[in-house]
Amino acid sequence: MLNHEKRPGSWHTLGVKETLSLLSADEGTGLTAEEAEKRLLLYGENRIKAGVKISPLRLFLDQFKNVLIIILIAATILSGIMGHLVEAVAIGVIILFAVVLGFVQEFRAERALEALRELAAPLASVLRDSIEQSVPSRELVPGDIVMLAAGDKVPADARIIEAVNLQADESALTGESLPAVKEREYIAPAGASPGDRRNIVFTGTTVTYGRGKAVVTETGMRSEFGRIAGMLEKTGRTVTPLQKNLDRVGKILTKAAFLLVSVVVVLGLLREQPLLDMIVFGIALAVAVVPEALPAVVTISLAIGVQRMVKRHALVRYLPAVETLGCTTVICSDKTGTLTKNEMTVRRVLTGTYTVIEVTGSGYNTTGSFYLNGDELAVTNSLAMLLKGGLLCSDAHFTVTEGSRELKGDPTEGAIVVAAEKAGMNREELDLQYPRIDEIPFTTEGRRMTTLHSSGEGTIAFAKGAAEVILEASDRILTDTGERELTDSDRAAILEHVKNFGGDALRVIAVGYLLTVNIHGSGQGLVFAGLMGMIDPPRPEAEKAIRNCRTAGISIMMVTGDHPATAGAIAEELGLLVPGKRVVTGEELSAMDDKAFYSEIDGISVCARVSPEHKLRIVDALQKKGAVVAMTGDGINDAPALKKADIGVAMGITGTDVSKEAANDPC
Repeated sequence: MLNHEKRPGSWHTLGVKETLSLLSADEGTGLTAEEAEKRLLLYGENRIKAGVKISPLRLFLDQFKNVLIIILIAATILSGIMGHLVEAVAIGVIILFAVVLGFVQEFRAERALEALRELAAPLASVLRDSIEQSVPSRELVPGDIVMLAAGDKVPADARIIEAVNLQADESALTGESLPAVKEREYIAPAGASPGDRRNIVFTGTTVTYGRGKAVVTETGMRSEFGRIAGMLEKTGRTVTPLQKNLDRVGKILTKAAFLLVSVVVVLGLLREQPLLDMIVFGIALAVAVVPEALPAVVTISLAIGVQRMVKRHALVRYLPAVETLGCTTVICSDKTGTLTKNEMTVRRVLTGTYTVIEVTGSGYNTTGSFYLNGDELAVTNSLAMLLKGGLLCSDAHFTVTEGSRELKGDPTEGAIVVAAEKAGMNREELDLQYPRIDEIPFTTEGRRMTTLHSSGEGTIAFAKGAAEVILEASDRILTDTGERELTDSDRAAILEHVKNFGGDALRVIAVGYLLTVNIHGSGQGLVFAGLMGMIDPPRPEAEKAIRNCRTAGISIMMVTGDHPATAGAIAEELGLLVPGKRVVTGEELSAMDDKAFYSEIDGISVCARVSPEHKLRIVDALQKKGAVVAMTGDGINDAPALKKADIGVAMGITGTDVSKEAANDPC
C-alpha cells in the first residue's frame, strides 16, 4: 500500500523505477481493482472540488453591503416617516434597480471553478489486473497505469514510463505555442516550470501525436489544474477604483449628514425650539444631502459604456470594469494567443543558393509573399522544391468552418502548408500528383520524418526534420541551376544560418529529397533543399495597440510561460524591450525576495517561463506600488491573475472557458 506521507511533490525529478517504487505500482500489470478502491478512499475522486457555493439569496443580500445603498435605504425610511411617499417610492425604485443589476452581474461571475471541472476527461484507458480497460477518470488514483494516444485528453498528472513520438498540446497551461515533446528518460531539475517537465503529462492537456504510457502521480486538487483551482478559490476579486470612490463618497456623506443633524438640533435648542421639530428638520436636511439619483446615474453611464464596448466586439461581464479600463496604468499581457495569434508562421527560408528569403503574412491566412532584399520574389525552382517537399512530408491540413480555417495536425506542419499555399501550391492537387505510398514517422530519436511518393519522374522520398540530421543524411545540395555536391564549407555555412535563425527565436526545419526505390535503406544520399524558420508571430494590430497605450501613459509588461528567447524576440519586435528594461525568468523571480522584487519590477519588461504563482506575485507587487493593473490572457494558467488584477481581460475567441469566467471583460 502506498504511504501518502512519503510521496514527493516533485515527480519530475525522479526516474521511472524510483517513481514506480514510491507509488507501489507495476508497469506490466497495473493496480488491482481492490487496491484501486482502497486508494480511491484514501485520496478521493480525481476531480476539481467545487468551492463553497453562495446561495442566490446570499448574493442578493450582499448587494446591500454598500454605503450609498445603506444611506438611500435610510433616506427612504425617513422620507416615508415624514410623509413624503412619492420621494420614498422613487428612492426605493432606484435602490431596487441598482441591487438587481448588481445581483445579476455577481450571479454570473463566479463560474471559473466549474469551467475548470469541465476540462476533465470523462473516461480514461487504464491498466488494472493486467487488463486494459476504460474507467471514469474520476476513479483514477495515484499508481494507476494510463494509456495515451493521439487525440486523448490527459485524465490526471502522470509520469511518462513509455513514449513513442509522444507530444502534447499544453498551450493553455504553459503558454507554449508548439506541442511539448514527452520523454521517458528525461529528468527535470527541481525548480522546473510545468513547461520544462518533459517527463510529465498534465490533467486536461491533449495528446497531439504518438502514443505512450504513464503512471498517475497526482489527482484532483493535487494536480496542476487543481492547484490553479485552489488559487482561484483563494483569490478575491479586487474592488474597482469606482467602487472605492463611491464608498468614500458614501462615508463622507454619512458623516456630513450626522454632523448636519447635530448642528441643526444644537442650534435649535439654543434658540429654545422644540426638540422634536429640530430633529425632524435636521433629518429632512440630511435626506436632502443624499444624492438619491447617484447610483442610477452611475449604473446608466456604465451600461452605455458596455453597449459601446459591445460595438467594438468586447463583452463586459462586470459593469464597474468599464470604468476600471479607463483607470488602468499597467497592462500585464500574456504572449501566446494575446500578443500573438498562437498560429505558427514561416517567416524566413534559406534555399540551396544561400539565399535568405523573407516571408510575409501572419498565422494561417494564406495572404503573403516572398521577398529578397526588400523586393518581391517570384518562386524559383529551388524555393518551389523546398516548399513542395515540406508540404508533402506533412500530415497537417485545414478545414473551413463558417469561413474560419482550423488546423488539423501539428502547428509546425501547419506553418509549412500555409507557406506552400502562399507560393500557389494546393495540398489536394499535390497529394494527387504525388500520392504517398509509404512513410517513416517522426521519432524523437531520429528527429526526422520521411515520406515516399510515386510521381511521373519515378519514386521520390521527402524528408524533413532537424537541420543537422538532414545535413548529415545529405551529400548533394539543390541550387537554381540544379544539384551539386554538398561540401564541408556548405555544411558550415548552412549551420551558421541555422544559428542565426535560432538567434531570432525561429524554430528551424530542414527539408531534403531523394529519387529512390527503397525508403528503408540507409537514408544517406539526400539532396539538401533548404531551411524554413518559423515562429508564432505578433498579431498585426498588437504593435499599434502598444504604441497607443504608451501614448495614453499605460505601461505594458509581457508575462508568459513561454521560453525567454521566444518571449524576448517577440517583445523586441513589438517594441516592448526598450533601453533600461530587461527579461527575467520565473526561476529568477523565485530567487528574489519580496523587497528585491518590489524594487526591481519597474525595470522588468518581460517575465518568461512563469507559473500561475509568479503571475499572481507580479500583479500583487504592481498593485502595492499603486498601479491599476489590467491582466490579459487566454490560458488556464492566467485565470488566478485575471481574477486578482483590477481588471481581467480574457481573449474571447482563443481563450479557455476558465480564463473567460475568471475575467471581468472577456473580449
